[in-house]
Amino acid sequence: MAKKVTSKKPLSGNLRSHSCRATKHVRKPNLQKVTLDNGETIRMSARELRTLKKSA
Repeated sequence: MAKKVTSKKPLSGNLRSHSCRATKHVRKPNLQKVTLDNGETIRMSARELRTLKKSA
């Protein structure tokens, strides 16, 4: 199983219609499965992956 590296969690809030009715809404983080050089699979956010590739 992939190990989770990031501590990002879903954000919850409300969607508001024009008449101001509120319905629950969840924004999930963009988690990707990444395989490291040693064969280990981890889950990290797309932003972390981009930063990691930039520094490497």
